[in-house]
Amino acid sequence: QVQLVESGGGLAQRGGSLRLSCAASGIIFSINSMGWYRQTPGKERELVADITSEGTTNYADSVKGRFTISNDNAKNTVSLQMDSLKAEDTAVYYCHAVVRALYLADYWGKGTLVTVSS
Repeated sequence: QVQLVESGGGLAQRGGSLRLSCAASGIIFSINSMGWYRQTPGKERELVADITSEGTTNYADSVKGRFTISNDNAKNTVSLQMDSLKAEDTAVYYCHAVVRALYLADYWGKGTLVTVSS
């Protein structure tokens, strides 16, 4: 079994910064990619950013130039540096990973709330 544990998040002012981190643990043979999704009430969960084990990144258009994703393959962690925060960034942020343990599967964290005050 694989667990994803998120940290960071909380309250920030518009224009401010926050950093999210996520650590994967458990039976892990390899991690194909890790990333962050977010969801607000009544809306579908959407991709914010992800990064492959080779370092290839992908960002939602809405966060390009403001958010930076990074990973540490040795520690099975992923971080999301969020700068120039906007009110519309307010959401529950979920860590996601594609992990090969006994088989290849998707795993999700429990989510962490980010609130940006205007």
